[in-house]
Amino acid sequence: MKINNKAGQSPKTKPDNGSVSENMVDQSQKTFYKLGGVIAFVLAAITLTQFVAFMVAPPPLNGTALDWFTFFEKNRLFGLLGFELLMVVYVLLSSLLALSLFFALRKVNQSFMAIFLTLSFIGAVSFIAARPVFEMLSLSNQYAAATTDAQRAALLAAGEGMIAAFHGTSFHISYVLGSISGLILSHVMLKSDIFTKKTAYLRIASSIFDFGIYVPAIGIFISIFSVFFLLAFNILVGRRLLQLSR
Repeated sequence: MKINNKAGQSPKTKPDNGSVSENMVDQSQKTFYKLGGVIAFVLAAITLTQFVAFMVAPPPLNGTALDWFTFFEKNRLFGLLGFELLMVVYVLLSSLLALSLFFALRKVNQSFMAIFLTLSFIGAVSFIAARPVFEMLSLSNQYAAATTDAQRAALLAAGEGMIAAFHGTSFHISYVLGSISGLILSHVMLKSDIFTKKTAYLRIASSIFDFGIYVPAIGIFISIFSVFFLLAFNILVGRRLLQLSR
């Protein structure tokens, strides 16, 4: 009589493909964490660069198209920075950071993190639409080369349209959504042990001071505090994400 299983011999098992898959997912997450960590520090550097540029060469934020054309003509680099080219780069990179944070916190509250990610993407697109930087540079160059009053008048009118977009609906949508998404992110952070409560409170403070821009007369000065809170937040987030990647 044949015996199928010898005494003491363990049956053959198939390789655990699930563990391989899990390792691949884990490695992918670490890549996102590392990318997000580096981006967070880049965002902090962009914030400081933009702040210094505003101090060195204050742009005519409430000026006319002629004021902006003159500003661009004096120095194209400061013109681009004044019309917030770096902030366009900022919001593009912040979308990648938002993706990293989604992966880090989705198990804490996937619904809230999905809302956070969606609002972040919508806010980024809205901000880019509100910053027609190179269009303004082109109009400025054309204005400098214009030879007739009719040409200059048409270019000034087009420039006023760019300024209207700069201060318009898309900007306010991006601004408000950014603040709300920050509050959602902070709420999830406070429910987790992945990031410190200090990190979450910095983002809450940044979001609250964001709304200071709508306070008459002194709003711009109140909103400046949000920049410094967000700067510290990005540094702490960047450090933590790099720790997670290791």
